[in-house]
Formats: sequence, C-alpha cells, structure tokens
Amino acid sequence: MKRRSGFIVMSRLVGLVKPLVGFMILAILMGLVGHLCATFITIFGGYAVLEILGLDTPFSLAGIFVCVILFAVLRAGLRYGEQACNHFIAFKLLALIRDKVFRALRKLCPAKLDGRDKGDLISVITSDIELLEVFYAHTISPAAIAFLFTIILCLFIGSFHWTLGLLALGAYLVVGIVIPLIVSKLSGDTGMKFRTDSGELSGFVLDSMRGLSETIQYNEGSKRLGMMNEHTDKLAKTEEKMKRNAGLNSAVTNTVILLCDLAMLLCSSSLYKQGQVDFVGVLIPTIALFSSFGPVVALAGLGSTLQNTFAAGNRVLDILDETPATEEISGQPDISFSGAKAENVTFSYGHSHGDEIILKDISADFPEHRIIGITGRSGSGKSTLLKLLMRFWNTDQGKITVSGTDINSVNTANLRDMESFVTQETHLFHDSIRNNLRIAKLDATDEEIETACKKASVHDFIMTLPNGYDTPVGELGDTLSGGERQRLGLARTFLHDAPFVLMDEPTSNLDSLNEAVILRSLKEEQEDKTIVLVSHRQSTMRIADTVYSVEQGRMS
Repeated sequence: MKRRSGFIVMSRLVGLVKPLVGFMILAILMGLVGHLCATFITIFGGYAVLEILGLDTPFSLAGIFVCVILFAVLRAGLRYGEQACNHFIAFKLLALIRDKVFRALRKLCPAKLDGRDKGDLISVITSDIELLEVFYAHTISPAAIAFLFTIILCLFIGSFHWTLGLLALGAYLVVGIVIPLIVSKLSGDTGMKFRTDSGELSGFVLDSMRGLSETIQYNEGSKRLGMMNEHTDKLAKTEEKMKRNAGLNSAVTNTVILLCDLAMLLCSSSLYKQGQVDFVGVLIPTIALFSSFGPVVALAGLGSTLQNTFAAGNRVLDILDETPATEEISGQPDISFSGAKAENVTFSYGHSHGDEIILKDISADFPEHRIIGITGRSGSGKSTLLKLLMRFWNTDQGKITVSGTDINSVNTANLRDMESFVTQETHLFHDSIRNNLRIAKLDATDEEIETACKKASVHDFIMTLPNGYDTPVGELGDTLSGGERQRLGLARTFLHDAPFVLMDEPTSNLDSLNEAVILRSLKEEQEDKTIVLVSHRQSTMRIADTVYSVEQGRMS
C-alpha cells in the first residue's frame, strides 16, 4: 500500500470536484451567508441591549427585531440549501468514484486481483468510498466557509479596535487550524489502521460464510468464533483510540474557545479603561467572538475524523493508481481469427510468486479448425499458458501471435470477441439462469440460449427446475452442483460462439455420459473453431488432433 500525505490525498480528492464546481461555489456562498446570519442574530441581540440601556446604536429597536427575524428565516433556508448542495455534490462524486474504481478493477482483473483479499476489496468499494461522503459534504465547503467567515468577522471586530481584530484572528487560527493539526498528529496512523482492520474483518467474515459447511462438518465453530472475536476486539481497540482522540479534540477546543472569549473580554475592558473604545466596543466584539466559532469549530472537529477519511481515500487511490499487468489496447485495426502460436515463451509470475519460472522456452501451434490438447501434472503451467493466450499476463520472453499478429498489438475488445475461456470454476451471479447465460451474448434469443444449453448437456436439467430458465441460482451458484455449474459455463462458451476456444479442465466435474455429449458437441464445433483443451483425462484427449505435454514448464 502506498503511503500518501494527507495534503496529497486531499488535493487528489478535491480535484474530482471540477465537474461540480458551480454547485460547490453555491454551497460555500449559502453557508457563508447562513453563518453570518446566525452570528449577527446574537450581535443584534447585543445592540438591542444597548438600545434598551439608552446608548447610541446605529439601529432602532424595531429595526433590530425585524433584522433578527429576517436573519433567522434566512439562516434556516440557507442552511438547508448549503447541505442540499453539499450532499448533491457528495453523492454525485461518490457515484463518479465508484465508476472509476470499477473501471480500474476491470483493468486490474484478473492478474492484479489474483490472490487479493476479496473481503478487503469489498470494504474499499463500499465503506471506504462511502466514508468519502464526509469529506465532500462536510469538509471542502466548511473549510472555505471558515476561511471567508474568519476574514469578515476579523474585519468587523477590528473595526472597533485593531487589537481586538488581531485577537479574534489568533483565536480562529488556534481553534480552526492549530488544534486540528495537533490532534491529527497525535492520531498518527490510527485512521489507516482502522480501515485496514475493518477490511481484514470483512474478509474474515466473507471467508467464514463461504466455508460455513466445512466449519460445521469439522466442528470448528468455536475456534472460528474465537478468531472472529479477536478481529473484532482488535478493531474495537483501534476505534476506542479514535473516539478518545475525538473526545480530547472536543475538550481542548471548548476550553480554548472559553479562554479566547475571556481574553477578548479582558482586552476590550482594558481598552475601555484606556479610553480607546466605548462600552459598545466592549460588548459587541465580545458577543461577536463568542457567537462566531461555529465555522472554525466545524474544522476543529475534523482533526479526529480526517485521518480516517484520508485513510479511506488513500485505499481508494491505491486502486485507481494501480498499474494493470496488461494495458488495454485500442486504436488498432480489428483482425479475424486465423490461428494462433506461442513462440519460445518464457514466463514467471514475478515477486508475488517468488520469481519461479512457470513456462520456459515453450512453443505451440494452434491452427484453424483443430482441437489441441494440453496435458501435464498440476502446477506444470497448463492453465498459465491459457491465461497468456488471453493476455491476462504478458510474456517475459518470446511472443504469442493471433492471426500472425503479436497479441500485444491486438485491440483488447477484438481479442475478447475472438476468444472464449472456460475456467475450472464457473462463477454464477445471484440471478436467473437465463441472465447468467446471457452474459456471454447480451442480445441472445431464447432459441440461441436453449441451443447452447443442449450442446452443453444442461437443457434437460434446466427444464426440470420449477421456473425453467427463469429459475434463480443462489449466491455464487451454491444451489447447483459442481457439474451443473460447469455445464452452464460450457453453455456460455457455446453461446459466445468465438472462433478460438480455451478450455481449462472443462469436464472435470462431469460424469462419463455428460462428458461424451459435450465432447461430441466440441467435435462438431471444430468445423469453424480452434479449440484448446487442458485436461488430465485421457478420455477428453481422445478428440484432440494434436496433444502437447507440459512438464516442469517445458513443452513436448
């Protein structure tokens, strides 16, 4: 995880506001005028007291009451308008950030997400992004409002005497800047630790839910519960520290405000004794300062929460700044499939896998209208070769070509249209069977879907279900058996109808009868397709025209 300073995170997050800068300016203006109305309600109350005492004031008593009522009504409307604008900006930007994050995840997938804690990723794209609402709705405009408000109030208080104006400026700076910086410094990396611990807990809970049947089977419930309690206690301790810092921040802020008010009273009283201000110059500046800490107190409260917000922003920026293992290619002329080749390919997964060489100087030919089999022991690199043909990773040495063109010069969308990839595990979404199949071809007709399912030997099974193709599958397809999920994955491949089909153990979960039906369908598809079969089964290899054997990263 890359560590960025709070200033860098804030500047990056602020930069996203550009499309909504008009709404932000409106929110700042309404907030500024609203806070001035609230403060001058109290100030005009001071003038009313002076008027009752018979002292000279620039306002009549009736005029003061009219202004106070007007300020109160304006304050209510402006406060509502400010919050409406801020939350409109926040939710629009959160939608924008989510879109950016999902686009980034698509580019990172699958190479950079392989082995990544999915629970932690869920935490980033849900709670971390949601936490940025605090920044956009309650940080940017309050900071600008506090800055402008401070200037106006310092000028107003300073109009009675410049010393009082400087004292007010010092009070605002201490409450709005010095205290938040000190509290933020004391908080250290507590915010980042909280977000990390929260992500770990999410990952553990997700893992526990997925493995619930195994936990029950082996009577590991108490152990798993104990581990969950450890994660929860760890998170609670971090949160307790954050709450303690927030309480300290609030206590120090209120104490400093009281001391500043007393300082203003003492200073103005001293000037009164020296004849430099009259009684109005004592009462009004003191009341003005006393009633005007609202905007800077809002900043002071951020001292204990910004660390958490910046930590969330940092985790989101990590995803946005992550470099994909393979860049998306566009702008090249589209090509049609006419065979593929791997030429002297060497590959390792890099530091995350100890730099172990998976494939070493291998070459293979995948001509049109042929079925190519690949066998070998587990871990020999068979599945890795398919991923290289999909360009999920780049080769370290050698090259892979499609239709005589280096795969690194083929448009990504064009390559995906030419290829179908059947993995060992078929992922099904929490949706109907029809919609799960239609992922392979969004405009597929019901007839095309049924034809694909018949080829995958799954149509008859689907028709036995209560709602046929409209039957919903459970989360991750857990209402179906492994073989049923695998056949649905094969149906997707037949529906996609790509000319280059890559299959990783496509019949591993099937019985011999269903395997025979599917292999017959594949043999029939050979007329207009190139099919690459990775399998341990000799029965699967019987339909292959050519069989390569991969052993210890080498091909024969």
